[in-house]
Amino acid sequence: MLRVGHGYDIHRLVPGRPLVLGGVRFDTPYGLEGHSDADCLTHAVCDALLGAAGLADIGHFFPNTDPVLKGIDSQVLLGRVISELRARGWEPVNIDATLLAEQPKVGPKAAAMKVALAATTGLSPDAIGIKATTNEGVGEIGRGEAIAAHAVVLIARK
Repeated sequence: MLRVGHGYDIHRLVPGRPLVLGGVRFDTPYGLEGHSDADCLTHAVCDALLGAAGLADIGHFFPNTDPVLKGIDSQVLLGRVISELRARGWEPVNIDATLLAEQPKVGPKAAAMKVALAATTGLSPDAIGIKATTNEGVGEIGRGEAIAAHAVVLIARK
C-alpha cells in the first residue's frame, strides 16, 4: 500500500536569526522567524509525511506554545515524525521538495540538504529531490520578506 502526502510551510525573514533550510545552515544576516529553528523546508516535509499517514499536522505534534520546543532543531522534529510513521507501520519512500525564495541561492547547498534529510529519514540522498525557484518579485516571497516550501512524499506500508 502506497500513500502520497503534501506539505507547505512559510516563515517570515527577520534579521539576526540563523537561516536553516533542509537541515543546512546558510551564512546570511537574516533567518526565519519561528518557535523552532523555523526550517520551513523540513516543516513542509514533516507535514507531508504526517498527512500521507493520515495524521494531524506538525502543529498538533509540536505546538509553538511548548517551551521545550523553543529553538529546537527541525531535524529532531523530523526524526520524531519518522518514528510516529514507523510505529504505525509506514516507511518513507521518497521526498520531492521545492523552496520558494528570492535569496539566498539554494542550488549550491541542495546536495547538503539532501544528505541532511537522508540522515534523518533513513532514505538515500538520491530518493530526495530539492529544487528552488523565485516568486518573480510577487508577494511577500518576491519582496524578500519570507521563504516558503512545498513537499510531496510517498510512503509505503512496511
